[in-house]
Amino acid sequence: MLTEFDLIQRYFTRSTPDAVLGVGDDAALVRVNEHMELAISTDMLVSGTHFFADADPFLLGHKALAVSLSDMAAMGAQPRWAILALSLPEVSEVWLEKFSAGFFALANEHRVGLIGGDTTRGQLNICVTIMGEIPHGKALRRSNAKVGDDIWVSGKLGDAALALAHLQERVQLTATEFSTCVPSLHQPTPRVLLGLALRDIAHSTIDISDGLLADLGHILKASRVGAEIFFSAIPISSAMQSMHDKKLIQQFILAGGDDYELCFTAPKTQRTKIEKLSLRMSLPLTPIGHITAASGCIVHAQNGQPIHLEKSGYDHFR
Repeated sequence: MLTEFDLIQRYFTRSTPDAVLGVGDDAALVRVNEHMELAISTDMLVSGTHFFADADPFLLGHKALAVSLSDMAAMGAQPRWAILALSLPEVSEVWLEKFSAGFFALANEHRVGLIGGDTTRGQLNICVTIMGEIPHGKALRRSNAKVGDDIWVSGKLGDAALALAHLQERVQLTATEFSTCVPSLHQPTPRVLLGLALRDIAHSTIDISDGLLADLGHILKASRVGAEIFFSAIPISSAMQSMHDKKLIQQFILAGGDDYELCFTAPKTQRTKIEKLSLRMSLPLTPIGHITAASGCIVHAQNGQPIHLEKSGYDHFR
């Protein structure tokens, strides 16, 4: 049976040349580059709340890091280092092998070094703290949206919520439809490169984790502005288009969450630059509305009537 320190050494200790000192001491040591600020974010994934207990460990390792990388993307930060804390009900070497493989596959893709963490026995919980660098004054914040800004989203929205609803047997998809939307739930793509490219383009940015309306609402509150968005402009997949329940479609797209796409605001003068960026990155970037001086967010249906939802997004305590 592996001890705690055997487990750490075997599955989570890697060379970290970008850190002064990585895993293996009481604390890690990092050196931030000159003229840089340090962006730091923590995310926790809890079994039964954020993922199914029998989730594929490779995909879970990917998602555990992806949600944190998405925070770096929203800030326009270059990810550098991560800290991983695991609560495990038991030591399963098969599970650990697959989980660490998924985690490090994504970490290597973004050149993120795992520099420390903790392990303990308990319900399966995963906590990742991530650190990244941003040039002084270049961070993308929620509090800088301007009246007249276009509101943009990356990718397509709602597929993660749709896939989850299928797994929970609240909707029924064909095998093909499910296969097209389930990667958004289990293996989201953090938009790190987009975040870096938006540093000198966007006024404000947030990643969509709890739902478009909830997360855009954070921008509106921090910036003390309002918004109008047009439901028919929001990009969706063919699987979503096949749905017939209008209310469910609205809920998945506007408030489903787990999209991990970026929502950002930018002046109209940046439209051409954003369209060119979309082509260069082969990533849909779609304007869906604009920032207003009034408070709150109005969502217009195709017939011009406002859309009202009971819940605007996910909340752990509601």
